[in-house]
Amino acid sequence: MAIVGQDAERKDWDTYFMDIAYMVSTRSRCPRRHVGAVLVQGKKLLGTAYNGAPMGVQDCSEAGCMIAEEWEIKQENGEEQMVKKQRCIRTIHAEQNLLLFTDRADREGSTVYVTDQPCWTCANMLANSGIKEVVYHRGYPKDSEKVVTLMGHKGIAFRCLEGYEPPPQAGMSVIS
Repeated sequence: MAIVGQDAERKDWDTYFMDIAYMVSTRSRCPRRHVGAVLVQGKKLLGTAYNGAPMGVQDCSEAGCMIAEEWEIKQENGEEQMVKKQRCIRTIHAEQNLLLFTDRADREGSTVYVTDQPCWTCANMLANSGIKEVVYHRGYPKDSEKVVTLMGHKGIAFRCLEGYEPPPQAGMSVIS
């Protein structure tokens, strides 16, 4: 008697947890980017979160994005340039929600899987959260160098899941 799926290839743990992060991201109502994050300790799922407005507050799909524009100095080819950055101030990031809704004791030595590389603010929060590793899929070039440096300084493993393909149900276009 053959067992159904007996010969099917089993997903590795990184793929399994990143798939869950992408599925969690489908709960987001943000029109600009769907981001999901999961907290894992010893192959055990401890929490999930996605980006969105605070509970009980209209989200961006209902009330529109609240875009703040900021200027940042960036070094490029040895020259300083002013670069305009836009961000929605209505949205709480997935990593922030994950930290808000999980206990610090559970986070000690854990891994966060997140669909997108954390921004600078989220990286700072993760650096103080007790986690030991961040695994992401999509890059976020605006803060990449600073975030990599911070994670290295804190001794937090920080890696992109190369070659990963998100589940088809989780697909969405990303507005930069």
